[in-house]
Amino acid sequence: MEIDEIEEGYFYHIYNRGNNSEKIFFSEENYAYFLKLLTKYIFPVADIYAYCLLNNHFHILVRIKEKNEIEINKLKFSTVEKPKEVSASRQFSHFLNAYSQAVNKKYARTGSLFEKRFERKRISDDHYLRQVILYINTNPLKHNLVEKPEDYKWSSYNSHISNAKTKLKRKEVIELFDDVENFVLCHKNYDFLNSIF
Repeated sequence: MEIDEIEEGYFYHIYNRGNNSEKIFFSEENYAYFLKLLTKYIFPVADIYAYCLLNNHFHILVRIKEKNEIEINKLKFSTVEKPKEVSASRQFSHFLNAYSQAVNKKYARTGSLFEKRFERKRISDDHYLRQVILYINTNPLKHNLVEKPEDYKWSSYNSHISNAKTKLKRKEVIELFDDVENFVLCHKNYDFLNSIF
């Protein structure tokens, strides 16, 4: 099957949902394992700016690394020692296939976990980039899971406002909003800001 390539050096909003909108995360352990696989498969080929995992879908904001930024020795593969070509699209496919297979095995289920191949939207400018960060971090509010973004455990929001060690591009995200205070303010007023822009 031909894989649509994701282009190097660009930002993408990557997302997918469960087949028939069914759950893709069944326990806390599943969320943690998804993030572990994200680190294994995606961090070597992309910088992660934001993410949110909800019970039946996920959102990830990435910047695909240029070829010269990729540390080949950090890539791990299950079928070959070293591939002929490194592809971010293939890494995302390996990542989601690995997660699907683990879930199917753990819960003795069969068939597709995800509705289709992962969706992606290329981000064209900083305004759109800020909007996607806000959208991803406030997604749990949209689905009435929490009242404040900091109350949701499986999103990047708390990592963005914290000083704890993170692999996320926290500094770059905060700079898009000028500072942490404005970042927090924009998230608190996301619905209002979204309605006027």
